[in-house]
Amino acid sequence: MRIAIASEENKGLESAVAHHFGRCPYYVFAEVEEGVVKKVETKENPFFASHEPGVAPRYIANEKANVIIAGGMGPRAIDWFERLGVKAVTGTSGTVGKALDDYLSGKLTTAESCNEHKH
Repeated sequence: MRIAIASEENKGLESAVAHHFGRCPYYVFAEVEEGVVKKVETKENPFFASHEPGVAPRYIANEKANVIIAGGMGPRAIDWFERLGVKAVTGTSGTVGKALDDYLSGKLTTAESCNEHKH
């Protein structure tokens, strides 16, 4: 399984989770096998400066991620991920490592639109 986590920093698992998935400067990708993290890599968000709806979700899907974790996400992004077959998970903060552990232990399971996107 490949898990992407929206990140504010380029510090791998020690990075702070980004509050908004599309506006984060980095994504941390973790390769997980049988609940064990095998590999971690950080990539710059190519759409950090500006993005159109759908481009960041397509980027994450093209990186072969099965899951995207972020502090928050808008409803259109959640819908994009659903259509692309990537599970979106929101509502976390702290470090990328903690968010990854929380997801793997079942503490993080769903995506809900963040307050700034609710109408």
